[in-house]
Amino acid sequence: TRPARLGRHLRFPVMSDEAVVTAQLGRPPRGAWRVVRRCSFGRPAVIATAPALDDRAPFPTLYYLTCPHLVAEVSGLESSGAAGRWRERVRDEAALRERLLRADAAYRAARTAEGGGRDPASDLGIAGQRDSLAVKCLHAHVAAALAGIDDPVGEGVLALCVEECDDDRCGEGS
Repeated sequence: TRPARLGRHLRFPVMSDEAVVTAQLGRPPRGAWRVVRRCSFGRPAVIATAPALDDRAPFPTLYYLTCPHLVAEVSGLESSGAAGRWRERVRDEAALRERLLRADAAYRAARTAEGGGRDPASDLGIAGQRDSLAVKCLHAHVAAALAGIDDPVGEGVLALCVEECDDDRCGEGS
C-alpha cells in the first residue's frame, strides 16, 4: 500500500515562533514577548512585548504588527495620508473620540497586566503617544485591534486591507 500523502501545508522542520518573528522583522524581537495573533497559516501576526526590556528600559509598544503582508498594506495607507485623515476624523467626530479614549485606556491596562502590574511607560498610550487622541502610527492601531482592543482606528484601517497573504510567505523556504 502507498503511504498517505502529507498535506501541502505540513513541512518539516517547523520554524519556531522566534525564527519566524526574527525573519518577519529582519532582527530578533526585543525583550520578553509572546504571540497574541496568528494568521490562518499559523504564523505570528501580532506579538505582545513586556513594558520593560531586559535592560529595564521602558518599551511602550505593547502590540507589534509582525506580519509582513499587513505591514506593507498599512504602510501603503500611511503613505497615502491615511493617518492625517484619521486625525481629522478623531478631531471632528465625538463618538470616535470617545471610542478611541476607551481603546487607549484598555491598551494601557493590558500593558500594565503584561508587565505583571508594573508599567514604566504608563504615561504613554497606543503608538507610544502621550495624547490618547493622537493618531500617528496606523501599524500600532492595527496591531491593537488584532490583539482584541476595540480600537476604531485599527478596525477602520483593517477594513481597507486584504488581511493576509495567500502564499504563506513567512513559512519555511519562503
